[in-house]
Amino acid sequence: MASRSSENLDTKRRQRGAESRIDEATRILHVDEDACNSGEDKDDDDGPVVFLCGTCNLPIGDSLSWAGSDNESQIQLKRVTDNVLVGKEQRIYEPKPKHRCLILDLRCKGCQSILGMVYLSTPKALDYKRFTFCFRVQQLDSYVLGSANQEVAAESLPELPLTVEDRGVVEQQLLEMKTLVVSMAQRLEKIEEGLHPDLDESLP
Repeated sequence: MASRSSENLDTKRRQRGAESRIDEATRILHVDEDACNSGEDKDDDDGPVVFLCGTCNLPIGDSLSWAGSDNESQIQLKRVTDNVLVGKEQRIYEPKPKHRCLILDLRCKGCQSILGMVYLSTPKALDYKRFTFCFRVQQLDSYVLGSANQEVAAESLPELPLTVEDRGVVEQQLLEMKTLVVSMAQRLEKIEEGLHPDLDESLP
């Protein structure tokens, strides 16, 4: 009994986490749409969102195929990846009283989880959902492209010991630099002598 309640708690936590990530993705998409409509510069906007199966993390689509959302409980995409399987068995679905719909289930190719549905027949109020891929928010995870910001700091890299080969290369470079400095000093002395050839004779 305790294990079942623990599993239910884990499932609820996972669903809440997925909903919050999808909500954030939905917010970003609305910001992008508003920026497009107003003609503003989008250089600082976040990148496209990749939608993943919440169970096995296979990619199922992205925000470039965005078709809309429904009260943040469903998202609609125009196109999906080959990881989404469209069922063949039609069934009746009634999201609200007197809103009977004919749908096909959408399953993940990897884990066979039901991710959402395709509406084949709808009442007039739901016509906007017909023939789009409708996914349940709680069944998805998401990733915003360009959101990675962790870099390897130079201070965190381990200092490697100096090998015999490395030491030989360093010594050769130092010798070449020393030779170049000596050569430049000699040239500078000759140039100075050429500029003041009678300097010693004019001194008392």
